[in-house]
Amino acid sequence: MSTTKRTGTRSGVRTPSRDVQSALVDAAEAVLVRDGPAAVTVRAVAVEAGVAPMGVYNRFGSKEGLVDALLVRGFEGLQRAVAAQGELDPIDRLRESGMRYRLFALEHREQYGVMFGGALASGEPSAELSACAGGAFQELMDHVSTGMAAGRLLPGDPREVAQQIWSAVHGAVTLEMAGRTFAADPEATYRALLELLIRGLSVPSAEPEQ
Repeated sequence: MSTTKRTGTRSGVRTPSRDVQSALVDAAEAVLVRDGPAAVTVRAVAVEAGVAPMGVYNRFGSKEGLVDALLVRGFEGLQRAVAAQGELDPIDRLRESGMRYRLFALEHREQYGVMFGGALASGEPSAELSACAGGAFQELMDHVSTGMAAGRLLPGDPREVAQQIWSAVHGAVTLEMAGRTFAADPEATYRALLELLIRGLSVPSAEPEQ
Protein backbone atom coordinates (compact mmCIF):
# COMPACT_ATOMS: atom_id res chain seq x y z
CA MET A 1 0.00 0.00 0.00
CA SER A 2 1.32 3.46 -0.79
CA THR A 3 3.02 5.40 1.96
CA THR A 4 1.96 8.70 0.39
CA LYS A 5 1.63 11.29 3.13
CA ARG A 6 -1.60 13.18 3.37
CA THR A 7 -1.71 16.84 4.23
CA GLY A 8 -3.12 18.18 7.45
CA THR A 9 -2.62 17.24 11.08
CA ARG A 10 -4.48 15.39 13.79
CA SER A 11 -4.62 18.48 16.00
CA GLY A 12 -8.41 18.51 15.86
CA VAL A 13 -8.50 21.86 14.02
CA ARG A 14 -10.36 21.25 10.79
CA THR A 15 -9.03 23.11 7.78
CA PRO A 16 -10.80 23.35 4.42
CA SER A 17 -8.33 20.81 3.06
CA ARG A 18 -9.15 18.41 5.88
CA ASP A 19 -12.85 18.93 5.21
CA VAL A 20 -12.36 17.98 1.56
CA GLN A 21 -10.34 14.90 2.52
CA SER A 22 -13.02 13.83 4.97
CA ALA A 23 -15.71 14.31 2.32
CA LEU A 24 -13.75 12.13 -0.09
CA VAL A 25 -13.37 9.38 2.52
CA ASP A 26 -17.11 9.69 3.18
CA ALA A 27 -17.66 9.15 -0.53
CA ALA A 28 -15.33 6.14 -0.57
CA GLU A 29 -17.27 4.63 2.33
CA ALA A 30 -20.55 5.21 0.53
CA VAL A 31 -19.28 3.46 -2.60
CA LEU A 32 -17.89 0.58 -0.55
CA VAL A 33 -21.13 0.03 1.37
CA ARG A 34 -23.36 0.33 -1.68
CA ASP A 35 -21.31 -1.39 -4.36
CA GLY A 36 -18.59 -3.43 -2.67
CA PRO A 37 -14.77 -3.27 -2.59
CA ALA A 38 -14.24 -3.73 -6.33
CA ALA A 39 -16.24 -0.56 -7.01
CA VAL A 40 -13.95 1.67 -4.92
CA THR A 41 -12.07 3.43 -7.70
CA VAL A 42 -10.82 6.98 -7.97
CA ARG A 43 -13.40 7.74 -10.64
CA ALA A 44 -16.31 6.26 -8.67
CA VAL A 45 -15.32 8.11 -5.51
CA ALA A 46 -14.91 11.36 -7.43
CA VAL A 47 -18.37 10.98 -8.94
CA GLU A 48 -19.83 10.21 -5.52
CA ALA A 49 -18.19 13.28 -4.03
CA GLY A 50 -19.04 15.52 -6.99
CA VAL A 51 -15.43 16.39 -7.81
CA ALA A 52 -13.05 15.75 -10.69
CA PRO A 53 -10.84 12.65 -10.36
CA MET A 54 -7.82 14.95 -10.14
CA GLY A 55 -9.26 16.24 -6.88
CA VAL A 56 -8.79 12.77 -5.38
CA TYR A 57 -5.23 12.54 -6.66
CA ASN A 58 -4.48 16.03 -5.34
CA ARG A 59 -5.54 15.02 -1.83
CA PHE A 60 -4.28 11.44 -1.63
CA GLY A 61 -1.72 11.04 -4.40
CA SER A 62 -3.16 7.73 -5.62
CA LYS A 63 -5.94 5.23 -5.14
CA GLU A 64 -3.73 3.55 -2.55
CA GLY A 65 -3.57 6.79 -0.56
CA LEU A 66 -7.38 7.01 -0.62
CA VAL A 67 -7.71 3.38 0.48
CA ASP A 68 -5.19 4.04 3.23
CA ALA A 69 -7.37 6.87 4.56
CA LEU A 70 -10.48 4.68 4.37
CA LEU A 71 -8.83 1.88 6.34
CA VAL A 72 -7.38 4.31 8.88
CA ARG A 73 -10.89 5.60 9.55
CA GLY A 74 -12.14 2.06 10.05
CA PHE A 75 -9.45 1.10 12.53
CA GLU A 76 -9.86 4.36 14.42
CA GLY A 77 -13.56 3.56 14.77
CA LEU A 78 -12.79 0.08 16.03
CA GLN A 79 -10.35 1.47 18.57
CA ARG A 80 -12.96 3.87 19.89
CA ALA A 81 -15.45 1.02 20.13
CA VAL A 82 -13.23 -1.23 22.25
CA ALA A 83 -11.78 1.51 24.45
CA ALA A 84 -13.01 1.75 28.03
CA GLN A 85 -16.25 3.71 28.28
CA GLY A 86 -16.63 4.26 31.99
CA GLU A 87 -16.51 0.66 33.19
CA LEU A 88 -14.69 0.73 36.54
CA ASP A 89 -14.46 -3.02 37.10
CA PRO A 90 -11.71 -4.61 34.95
CA ILE A 91 -13.83 -7.67 34.17
CA ASP A 92 -16.81 -5.54 33.16
CA ARG A 93 -14.49 -3.47 30.98
CA LEU A 94 -13.20 -6.55 29.21
CA ARG A 95 -16.70 -7.96 28.75
CA GLU A 96 -18.29 -4.77 27.43
CA SER A 97 -15.32 -4.08 25.17
CA GLY A 98 -15.90 -7.50 23.63
CA MET A 99 -19.58 -6.79 23.10
CA ARG A 100 -18.81 -3.45 21.45
CA TYR A 101 -16.33 -5.19 19.16
CA ARG A 102 -19.11 -7.36 17.76
CA LEU A 103 -21.49 -4.41 17.47
CA PHE A 104 -18.92 -2.38 15.53
CA ALA A 105 -18.33 -5.24 13.11
CA LEU A 106 -22.04 -5.82 12.49
CA GLU A 107 -22.78 -2.12 12.07
CA HIS A 108 -19.83 -1.65 9.69
CA ARG A 109 -19.83 -4.93 7.81
CA GLU A 110 -18.24 -3.73 4.61
CA GLN A 111 -15.61 -1.67 6.38
CA TYR A 112 -14.77 -4.50 8.78
CA GLY A 113 -14.53 -6.91 5.88
CA VAL A 114 -11.91 -4.85 4.04
CA MET A 115 -10.06 -3.97 7.24
CA PHE A 116 -9.30 -7.63 7.83
CA GLY A 117 -9.96 -9.23 4.47
CA GLY A 118 -7.44 -7.31 2.40
CA ALA A 119 -9.77 -6.83 -0.58
CA LEU A 120 -8.64 -3.21 -0.96
CA ALA A 121 -5.06 -3.53 0.25
CA SER A 122 -2.19 -3.21 -2.20
CA GLY A 123 1.38 -3.64 -1.03
CA GLU A 124 2.71 -2.76 2.41
CA PRO A 125 0.54 -0.63 4.71
CA SER A 126 1.69 2.89 5.49
CA ALA A 127 3.16 3.73 8.89
CA GLU A 128 -0.05 5.56 9.82
CA LEU A 129 -2.23 2.63 8.88
CA SER A 130 -0.01 0.19 10.74
CA ALA A 131 -0.22 2.34 13.87
CA CYS A 132 -4.00 2.66 13.63
CA ALA A 133 -4.43 -1.06 12.95
CA GLY A 134 -2.60 -1.80 16.19
CA GLY A 135 -4.60 0.71 18.21
CA ALA A 136 -7.56 -1.56 18.96
CA PHE A 137 -5.23 -4.38 19.97
CA GLN A 138 -3.40 -2.01 22.31
CA GLU A 139 -6.73 -1.13 23.96
CA LEU A 140 -7.44 -4.82 24.49
CA MET A 141 -3.96 -5.42 25.84
CA ASP A 142 -4.45 -2.50 28.25
CA HIS A 143 -7.71 -4.06 29.48
CA VAL A 144 -5.89 -7.34 30.10
CA SER A 145 -2.98 -5.60 31.85
CA THR A 146 -5.40 -3.69 34.07
CA GLY A 147 -7.18 -6.91 35.02
CA MET A 148 -3.90 -8.63 35.85
CA ALA A 149 -2.61 -5.68 37.88
CA ALA A 150 -5.87 -5.64 39.87
CA GLY A 151 -5.55 -9.35 40.62
CA ARG A 152 -8.70 -10.16 38.70
CA LEU A 153 -7.03 -12.00 35.82
CA LEU A 154 -4.44 -14.74 36.07
CA PRO A 155 -0.87 -13.43 35.67
CA GLY A 156 0.70 -13.87 32.27
CA ASP A 157 1.88 -12.09 29.18
CA PRO A 158 -0.79 -9.45 28.40
CA ARG A 159 0.12 -9.48 24.71
CA GLU A 160 -0.29 -13.25 24.44
CA VAL A 161 -3.57 -13.25 26.34
CA ALA A 162 -4.92 -10.34 24.29
CA GLN A 163 -4.03 -12.21 21.10
CA GLN A 164 -5.93 -15.27 22.32
CA ILE A 165 -9.01 -13.18 23.11
CA TRP A 166 -8.89 -11.35 19.78
CA SER A 167 -8.50 -14.60 17.86
CA ALA A 168 -11.62 -15.98 19.51
CA VAL A 169 -13.86 -12.92 19.11
CA HIS A 170 -12.69 -12.18 15.57
CA GLY A 171 -13.38 -15.77 14.59
CA ALA A 172 -16.86 -15.65 16.11
CA VAL A 173 -17.71 -12.33 14.43
CA THR A 174 -16.35 -13.44 11.07
CA LEU A 175 -18.41 -16.64 11.16
CA GLU A 176 -21.53 -14.68 12.06
CA MET A 177 -21.00 -12.15 9.27
CA ALA A 178 -20.50 -14.99 6.81
CA GLY A 179 -23.78 -16.59 7.88
CA ARG A 180 -21.99 -19.61 9.33
CA THR A 181 -23.61 -19.57 12.75
CA PHE A 182 -26.05 -22.33 13.61
CA ALA A 183 -27.12 -21.23 17.09
CA ALA A 184 -30.60 -19.76 17.46
CA ASP A 185 -29.33 -16.52 19.03
CA PRO A 186 -25.90 -15.43 17.76
CA GLU A 187 -25.69 -12.56 20.24
CA ALA A 188 -26.36 -14.85 23.19
CA THR A 189 -23.84 -17.35 21.85
CA TYR A 190 -21.24 -14.62 21.44
CA ARG A 191 -21.87 -13.35 24.98
CA ALA A 192 -21.49 -16.91 26.27
CA LEU A 193 -18.16 -17.15 24.42
CA LEU A 194 -16.96 -13.99 26.18
CA GLU A 195 -18.00 -15.40 29.55
CA LEU A 196 -16.16 -18.63 28.78
CA LEU A 197 -13.01 -16.68 27.94
CA ILE A 198 -13.31 -14.52 31.04
CA ARG A 199 -13.87 -17.49 33.35
CA GLY A 200 -10.84 -19.22 31.92
CA LEU A 201 -8.66 -16.14 32.43
CA SER A 202 -10.00 -15.02 35.80
CA VAL A 203 -8.43 -15.63 39.17
CA PRO A 204 -10.82 -18.21 40.73
CA SER A 205 -11.51 -16.13 43.81
CA ALA A 206 -12.48 -13.20 41.59
CA GLU A 207 -15.32 -15.07 39.95
CA PRO A 208 -18.75 -13.86 41.17
CA GLU A 209 -20.79 -16.27 43.24
CA GLN A 210 -23.67 -17.89 41.41
